[in-house]
Amino acid sequence: MGNMGNMQGMMQKMQKMQKEMQKAQEELNQTEFTGESQSGLVTVKMTGEYEVKEVTVKPEAVDPEEIELLQDLIVMATQDCINKIKKTNDDTMGKFTKGMSLPGL
Repeated sequence: MGNMGNMQGMMQKMQKMQKEMQKAQEELNQTEFTGESQSGLVTVKMTGEYEVKEVTVKPEAVDPEEIELLQDLIVMATQDCINKIKKTNDDTMGKFTKGMSLPGL
């Protein structure tokens, strides 16, 4: 019978952890991240769900002769923002599985 108590306790801990993970994921999804090109001429704001909210281009970045450069800066800023979201997601959600050997996680 002692094993049943252990199993029930473990299940309660898993349910609690699942609720905490769900809450953390919801918070991450609502967080706004900002990425920028290396030069800082372009910034991109996105949610944790990778939804682009805003793209800002500084006036000195705009030159009709350099449209390709501007496009590259936007790509760089967007990728920087995506990398920040992924890292924050990994750091936040990783604390729930640290030290656990769960298949598929």
